[in-house]
Amino acid sequence: MTTTRRDFVLAAGGLGAALAAGQEAAAAPSSRRRPRPPAPAEEEPWFRISLAQWSLHREIRSGRLDNLDFAKRAKFQHRIDAVEYVNQFFADRATDFAYLGEMKQRATNLKVESLLIMVDGEGPLAASDESERLRAVEKHVKWLAAARYLGCHSIRVNAQGDGPAEERAKLAADSLNRLARLAEDFDLNVLVENHGGLSSNGAWLAGVMRLADHPRVGTLPDFGNFRIDEGEEYDRYEGVRELMPFAKAVSAKSHAFDEQGNETGTDYARMLGIVRDAGYRGWVGIEYEGEDLPEDEGIKRTRELLERVRAELDPALSAGSVPEEG
Repeated sequence: MTTTRRDFVLAAGGLGAALAAGQEAAAAPSSRRRPRPPAPAEEEPWFRISLAQWSLHREIRSGRLDNLDFAKRAKFQHRIDAVEYVNQFFADRATDFAYLGEMKQRATNLKVESLLIMVDGEGPLAASDESERLRAVEKHVKWLAAARYLGCHSIRVNAQGDGPAEERAKLAADSLNRLARLAEDFDLNVLVENHGGLSSNGAWLAGVMRLADHPRVGTLPDFGNFRIDEGEEYDRYEGVRELMPFAKAVSAKSHAFDEQGNETGTDYARMLGIVRDAGYRGWVGIEYEGEDLPEDEGIKRTRELLERVRAELDPALSAGSVPEEG
């Protein structure tokens, strides 16, 4: 079955207006982004810190924090000026450009940069059933439009599927390549996170990247998501090392901290050394997922740890911060 880019767009019924709106809103030359997020300027630290929305999932789900106020929380509570959205928190708003416009305006007013949307629940991109797999690709298209409208550089997807590992890798790569060719029209990247199952096998996911063989397909290495199955854990340091050559974003997962402020499950100095040595100079996103601390406190401790280790690893590039609210 041969499916063209036009077939995908036409098959994503009802998305024509959304796609047009997303592309039109992003058409100004000043808003164009490069396939890989730009490296920090010389006077900035070697990586900058962003905040993943999942860090506040309990507050958002309880209604204590509205999705529209996420950028404000990042800026004023945590002195962070870049955010990573999770589609679960505005799942029915992907083509609601009035709502997306409000998200965008609030972030713009606060000088908070929107980096990416983490997309879940839109179907398995490595499904063995071809029709199911192609539907999954189609269902991701609306999030390309939304991400472009918000000014993001990427969407993050999952490489879920079924069947033998080798065949699943080929199917995942095919879907990612198809989605990346669609993403070209929006000047966006398509990133895969190690997110459970085979995707948490660093060697397997790196192989998928090589098979996809597209400059807009990349990885979002997560420091902590390396559980392949119950009782089977992939070495997180080796996994991140394998995924960094393809990385266009990085997720600093945290759960708990000792009395010295170190994350108890991940050696941040070792992990960030791997990130640095890979030549990465983009954003590192805080993703606090612990249960022992209030979410804001977990975010704060993760930020402090990142700042401390960043300075220890490269003191000459440790400058730069966002001022406290005046």
